[in-house]
Amino acid sequence: MRYQAVLFDLDGTLLDTLADLAEASNRVLAAHGLKPYPVEDYRYFVGNGVRHLLECILPKPLREQEEEVDAAIAAFQQEYAKNWQEHTRPYEGIAELLDYLSANGYRLSVLSNKPQHFTELCVQTMLADWHFHSVLGQREGVPRKPHPAGALETARVLDLPTSAILYAGDTGVDMRTAQQAGMDAVGVLWGFRDAEELRATGAELLVQSPQELIRFLAESAAAEPSA
Repeated sequence: MRYQAVLFDLDGTLLDTLADLAEASNRVLAAHGLKPYPVEDYRYFVGNGVRHLLECILPKPLREQEEEVDAAIAAFQQEYAKNWQEHTRPYEGIAELLDYLSANGYRLSVLSNKPQHFTELCVQTMLADWHFHSVLGQREGVPRKPHPAGALETARVLDLPTSAILYAGDTGVDMRTAQQAGMDAVGVLWGFRDAEELRATGAELLVQSPQELIRFLAESAAAEPSA
């Protein structure tokens, strides 16, 4: 089998978390007397970790003060803890995709720039029906994506060469992470970013739906020479 595991991004790939992230962020802005952003704008604010998110939405005088950004991050963590599962759900077709992968012997993993606590909480709550061999989020002392550290750590946990792991994500950050880790990258078009960004950052394949990814993996497995 060409691929023995699939490494998934979380937000925008397995779970539609956009509305809950936006609402928590906008409450932080409201506490500063600032105007909220439309939910759709957050498609381009999320994906690079909480600090980057807050630096995107805070006005320049605040984001240039580290203590203000740190305070906003702490406030966001508190707000997101209140509503993280209000609207968040797996995307349509994800259950069928994970069922197919599990039934066919693929090992499942998650790598996210979301803080480790929330990454684990989302997986344990929203994706509890499937076994994930590795669930890694943003952790102190570990560079966030697109640095390949987390992807390479996943490969070590799985005890697989990176060439045996397919990386599925919805942003340029994910595509660059896969490239730097030596993994094939598939860009999912049901997430937060568009085909142009994914192609420009190294996607080997774009899929419109989880069913399309199932077909690709089935065809890849069928094309492998018999032992």
